[in-house]
Amino acid sequence: MSLRHALLAGLSLVAMAAGASAAEPRQFDAVLSQHAILPAQSFAVPPADAPASLNMTGRFTGTGADFGRRFDRLYSIVDETTGLARPFAGQAVQGFSGIRALGDGTYVVLTDNGFGSKANSGDAMIMFHIVKPDWETGRVAVLKTIFAKDPNRVVPFRIVNENTDARYLTGADFDPESIQKVGDNFWIGDEFGPYLLEVAADGTVLSLKETVVNGVAYRSPDNYAVQMPGAPDKPMPEFNVRRSKGFEGMALSADGKTLHPMLEGAPWDAAAGKYLEKGGKSVLPIFDFDIATKGFADKVRYYPLEDFGNAIGDFNMIDATRALVIERDGGEGDPRDGWATEPAKFKRVYLIDLSKTDADGVVRKIGYIDLMGIKDPNGVARAGSKDGIFTFPFETIENVDRIDETHIIVADDNNFPFSVGREKGKADNNEFIVLEVGDFLKAQ
Repeated sequence: MSLRHALLAGLSLVAMAAGASAAEPRQFDAVLSQHAILPAQSFAVPPADAPASLNMTGRFTGTGADFGRRFDRLYSIVDETTGLARPFAGQAVQGFSGIRALGDGTYVVLTDNGFGSKANSGDAMIMFHIVKPDWETGRVAVLKTIFAKDPNRVVPFRIVNENTDARYLTGADFDPESIQKVGDNFWIGDEFGPYLLEVAADGTVLSLKETVVNGVAYRSPDNYAVQMPGAPDKPMPEFNVRRSKGFEGMALSADGKTLHPMLEGAPWDAAAGKYLEKGGKSVLPIFDFDIATKGFADKVRYYPLEDFGNAIGDFNMIDATRALVIERDGGEGDPRDGWATEPAKFKRVYLIDLSKTDADGVVRKIGYIDLMGIKDPNGVARAGSKDGIFTFPFETIENVDRIDETHIIVADDNNFPFSVGREKGKADNNEFIVLEVGDFLKAQ
């Protein structure tokens, strides 16, 4: 082969590789295999040594002119959309924002921060659960609930229950969104900091890591180190992560040595004067955190959003390089039903490959399944199927993991008592679905 022909062949191979990396992800079919439901109104009893104030939750969820006001009488705030009243007796189990299959038919699931913000969740306890769906009956058993606490004063800032012995954590302290079991302990990804929390099997905090990667500190306005100015004419403090856009997903490497926390929204790029973009798309940083040394690596990968307004919901590895990521819009309600003002449209599970990135470090999207177009030929669904098509039309879908070579589990975060996605006027339940997606999981 002449030098000229060799150069042309080389350029052709480069062009083919570039074309392959830029190829649109392929859509795969998903078939509903199982469906189980934990009722929206499911509650846990606080530990005996918890402050009496935690026997009731939702006291600070007033809206409008009542925002920030405390309501001490049970069921004195009535929700106009669902008719449910709060505060509630006990702790709401709702709002699962992370899931991990434990391999024996049980799953660890993480309850979200409470009622959606730091301001209204000071009486909502941080907790995670071991649950077991019974696919035959469609019920979900909560086998165990673990409440997070900081008796050894590891948390470096003031918490709600600062002056108690157990120092149980609340949704005013952290916004937990992702969870991984590592040995006997658990790692939790938080949105407020964003922080990484290591807790023991009994919920005791063992360590807290702030997010500093390659010399850059990632902070949201809810980070304890971000201080508001004392006068309106003073400059606002600097932060680069939007509120509620901290660590939403956090995968664990196949060898169990590295965590991969991912931001939910694109951070602010001060140099460019806009939110971070690469290749014309908003991108979410994916970090590497070494569990043994408890330190972040300098390397950063990026997940590309299909739209700036989208968010990710969960992130779990299925092998050494490939992972599942939920990407979704903020709509809720099945558009086929006609009642939703902003119905759900974009609810997908993507398959990505962390080892295949472009020159900017953006990971490759291999394919996806559409959670608004799940096949249900056998009528498995307990709700949500029409003409053989089942939808998962929830605002926040924040749980996905692989079960085996052909199945994945997906669950919603029902944002109890606020989200209404399945049925008009009714607070969403916690729904768990198993999808048969063998071809999707084999895709490269």
